[in-house]
Amino acid sequence: MAISRSDRAKQFMAFDALKGLQEAYRLKELEFDERKDLSEETLKELDKDFNNILVGDYVTIKYYKNRKYIKETGVITKKDYANKKIYLDKENIINISDIIEISKSVNIF
Repeated sequence: MAISRSDRAKQFMAFDALKGLQEAYRLKELEFDERKDLSEETLKELDKDFNNILVGDYVTIKYYKNRKYIKETGVITKKDYANKKIYLDKENIINISDIIEISKSVNIF
């Protein structure tokens, strides 16, 4: 019995026996930032900057997330002191302890 050419070719197609393994390898190859320890002076300065911003202010925040430092700009929509979080543009929730830099920005819109 003869096998069609396309059926024969299917026998030699790549097979991923461990689904997700290749993706895990790719993630492992990525470079990650090491979390910085902040000095007492820097922490005091951050605390001062944090207390000077208000809900509605347009700010730029640099913070640590998923083993990388991210810089985002947006409007402060909520400051949650009890849970130590800050809300940027409603959808971004940032832990205050992850912030390494915060400054007021000029909104050009």
